[in-house]
Amino acid sequence: MDLLRQKKGASQRGFLDDQFLIAMPGMKDDRFSRAVIYICAHSDEGAMGLIINQVQPLLFPDLLVQLGILDEQEAIRLPGKAKDFIVRNGGPVDRSRGFVLHSDDYKVESSLPVSEEICLTATVDILRAISAGRGPRHALMALGYSGWGAGQLESEIAENGWLTCPATSELLFDTDIDRKYDRILATLGIDLARLSSAAGHA
Repeated sequence: MDLLRQKKGASQRGFLDDQFLIAMPGMKDDRFSRAVIYICAHSDEGAMGLIINQVQPLLFPDLLVQLGILDEQEAIRLPGKAKDFIVRNGGPVDRSRGFVLHSDDYKVESSLPVSEEICLTATVDILRAISAGRGPRHALMALGYSGWGAGQLESEIAENGWLTCPATSELLFDTDIDRKYDRILATLGIDLARLSSAAGHA
């Protein structure tokens, strides 16, 4: 998480910031099988991102109750958009910690810019705002994150473990999670049936 703290004080973006990382079919780590990861921070010291196409079994209203933000009666009365807000599995690291990626129309002191249009907030303020209908226009929440040490992600990309492409807000925030992997590959003109683990990377 030091990468995020560095990011707040730095104006330079890493070359993988605001990119999708797409697992190749030959991915050896089952935790990342067919994963699409949004890279939030990248530097010489490593990278941090959130898996955006794996759903957690935990429902958002139940999470708010667990955190003490709402009681059970209040959770039942949540507006439809908040009630249906999907909680995703962001990765294998620090799975008890929540992160919200969102459009830049909502900011608090702890919000970190990822790109010109996307911010990351990891405090409960934003969960309260979403539950009250005062949250950002677009948002996704994940528990846990995916992290790499210095040079690790670059090595995995060079070994054809991942494809990369620029992220779009539409594909980042839409809720069609089951088809997200195939749809993002399709934007690259890639037919999964023809993609082998030995292919080059974008």
